[in-house]
Amino acid sequence: MDARALSSKISVAPQITADDVAKAKAAGFRAIICNRPDGEGADQPAFAEIAAAAKKAGLETRYLPIVSGKVSDDDATDFGKALIELPGPVLAYCRTGTRSATLWSLAMAGDKPLPDILQAAKGAGYDMAGVVRRIANGGKTPTDTGDAQFDVVIVGGGAAGISVASSLKSRKSDLNIAILDPADIHYYQPGWTMVGAGVFDAATTARTMGSIIPQGVHWIKSAVAAFEPENDAVILDGCRVVKYKRLIICPGLKLNWAGVEGLTETLGKNGVTSNYRYDLAPYTWELVQGLKEGRAIFTQPPMPIKCAGAPQKALYLSADHWLKSGALSHINIDFMNAGGVLFGVKDYVPALESYIQKYNAQVNFFHRLISVDGPAKKATFEVAKPDSEKTTVTVEFDMLHAVPPQIAPDFIRVSPLADAAGWVDVDQATLRHKTHANIWSLGDVMNAPNAKTAAAARMQAPIVAQNVADDIDGRSPTAMYNGYGSCPLTVERGKIVLAEFGYGGALLPSFPKWVIDGTKPSRAAWWLKEQILPPVYWKAMLKGREWMVRPEKVSAKS
Repeated sequence: MDARALSSKISVAPQITADDVAKAKAAGFRAIICNRPDGEGADQPAFAEIAAAAKKAGLETRYLPIVSGKVSDDDATDFGKALIELPGPVLAYCRTGTRSATLWSLAMAGDKPLPDILQAAKGAGYDMAGVVRRIANGGKTPTDTGDAQFDVVIVGGGAAGISVASSLKSRKSDLNIAILDPADIHYYQPGWTMVGAGVFDAATTARTMGSIIPQGVHWIKSAVAAFEPENDAVILDGCRVVKYKRLIICPGLKLNWAGVEGLTETLGKNGVTSNYRYDLAPYTWELVQGLKEGRAIFTQPPMPIKCAGAPQKALYLSADHWLKSGALSHINIDFMNAGGVLFGVKDYVPALESYIQKYNAQVNFFHRLISVDGPAKKATFEVAKPDSEKTTVTVEFDMLHAVPPQIAPDFIRVSPLADAAGWVDVDQATLRHKTHANIWSLGDVMNAPNAKTAAAARMQAPIVAQNVADDIDGRSPTAMYNGYGSCPLTVERGKIVLAEFGYGGALLPSFPKWVIDGTKPSRAAWWLKEQILPPVYWKAMLKGREWMVRPEKVSAKS
């Protein structure tokens, strides 16, 4: 826990864990305020987990979630009231502490001289100069000038952001590039399925952000608050302004845990887990090993989601363990799918169905998880079959692998760059924004009708890099995206159905059939997933080495 005092009455901190609550108690804090909405990060504990630990420790809590960078005057007023109502001293936290420091600064604006606010925040390690400008400007952050300016600004330091930065640097080494991302840790998220099956250790899927930022690229450790594309400006937490000539947006998506009633309160206990969170994937393996009889439920939410095959990968690998350990005959497996098909590309369905039969799993289509009662071990689903009235059904479980609904990040959905559904609105071939010609997007956050996978981002990064380079050189885009995505469906330990496809479900295999026939389970594909893809990710994709994904240049016919 990194608590930083703003005054004798309040300290702020980056994200805390349930284990930190006892430390907060020992440090003399009497109340905790959470300013971070659930689901912002893949390693983020839910507020319910913090609140439960606080209650046990005798601390009061208050949930005042603020969308990153969207601190309003009303929010500041609510924060000020909370400081009065709660017993002090108070510990407030968000992702980095910046939102909490911003709330305090705005709340104190009428009571403290601005220089004192600046000094207190600076002493805690937070630059509130942008907040002071906002106060002085009547509540609006001016964007005509910036605190920093770059040739290219990249929003997001995940797989897409790091890869496109490296690919850009390989084409134009003199570009002044900045990556905006508040995270300390970068995760290899495709590995979490394997963590949940006891194949990978969780720690091997994580590296410090600082260790993977490409050489010569600036890393601004801050969350984005808002976009002002008309002024070529990005507003950060703390109301700082970054100007750009070209902007690339790839922050990933948001796991909406709160979209399922009761889910956040029971994650990591009561037999409820998810491979979609770093700290929970090991719990999946613990549950799988411990389950000898009973009912195991695996859920899949409505599309779009990242790696559409991941929910059933958890099922297959769990069932494979139960089969080999002799427990499968005593375990009932249910796959509750909000959609109407097992997999969206029909060519791969026969192989998957054979494994559903092998594991004697029951597939229930049009079943959407809407609530979980962890202590009672009951899950409730909305059943919305075509041409039928909606109903609900409640099922008891001994193990529940829950996959939350997924949406674009809050700061994207409310921005002028989003389509009606909240995703960044791009041309599906060039990945250029449909309205703003100096903006591109890739990865899970953009609205092209492709699979949201790391493999897709690996293909997209060089395409965006090439098209940005073309734009700098005054040319039309020469690289086109065909919708490629890949989903290694781990149907058993040692075999994978390697689904590779593009727009419209067109098969786009990377290997000849005699090497890997993607429509059939393959040991070669497992070897690729287990041994080859992790080093390719760390040592090639993130380094701008475009093995097998270098874009073919296209040009208009004369």
